[in-house]
Amino acid sequence: MTTLSKFGSWAQSHRWIWSALAVLLFWGVLSTVTNRFSVASLSGIFLSASFLTVAGIGQMFVVTTGRGNIDLSIPSVLTLNAYIALLTVRGQDANLALGVLVALGVGLAVGLFNAALVVRLKVPAIIATLATGYVLATATLLANRSIHGFAVSPTLKFLAAGRVFGTPIMLLICIALIAATEFVLQRTVYGRTLSAVGQSRAAARLAGVAVDRVITIAFVISAMLASFLGLVLGAYVGGAFLEMGQPYLLQSIAAVVVGGTLIFGGSATAIGVFFASVLLILLVTLMQIMQLPPGSQDMLQGVVVILVLALAGRDAIRTTITRGAGFSHQSSRQQGASPT
Repeated sequence: MTTLSKFGSWAQSHRWIWSALAVLLFWGVLSTVTNRFSVASLSGIFLSASFLTVAGIGQMFVVTTGRGNIDLSIPSVLTLNAYIALLTVRGQDANLALGVLVALGVGLAVGLFNAALVVRLKVPAIIATLATGYVLATATLLANRSIHGFAVSPTLKFLAAGRVFGTPIMLLICIALIAATEFVLQRTVYGRTLSAVGQSRAAARLAGVAVDRVITIAFVISAMLASFLGLVLGAYVGGAFLEMGQPYLLQSIAAVVVGGTLIFGGSATAIGVFFASVLLILLVTLMQIMQLPPGSQDMLQGVVVILVLALAGRDAIRTTITRGAGFSHQSSRQQGASPT
């Protein structure tokens, strides 16, 4: 086996490597062409990517459950919790614990509600979470009317924008989240059952997996991470506004699929979500340097997602055909060997 074929085999089980290589390539091209990128600017890009990674990892859990599940309520959860932080914390660290508990409580309630719609009422995840997003958007409008100031907790501000030895604290939080997520995916029972549910719910049920509980936990994780992101992002920007979560609708999905998580479920990579987030931030930065209008930026990001989904779909079909052929061949051999 040649070195190239060994690398190909290794890359199949470590799909995040492609987004990592794309980041290096894209960074090199931008540094050469624009002369605006340096190690110092890389720190800012990592900071922005850390925020996106938090939303992307939550989205990743939902996507991994399979059947095209996507959480479209993430932007609304994020925005609502940014307002909740302003209303409950009121810029005082003494109220921070209350604000965090309320925000995470909202995330828990939203996750359970989304899961109930999908698991119990059998509503498609895209429709269920979109409807939830509209409900939360109405709640955000009501919260917006109650805002009388934009005081931010100093502790939250430090977590969102502070640095330790030049490294953004949010990046350190992001790395800890990635490590914890990879541990859950690779080393825990829930990670293995999540993969099993994403690959085949029927087979998972026959194996004794509590499928509904696995899916519910995925939606709860997504909503609670979006709630946490709302807290720190609101502190980072110094307040809240009605459309602050909107960029994370498309970008959270893009970070998942570009990072190597299978859009059809069954396999996930938190490391890939991070590298894809860095790649997307680099792409957005380039478009801003080129002074492209926001509509064109969204269109270009959409094209990237469509291309990745098309490639992922082709690979999934090829894998399914290969597995089916192998299964048929094995069945034929078993039938031939059985006594008549």
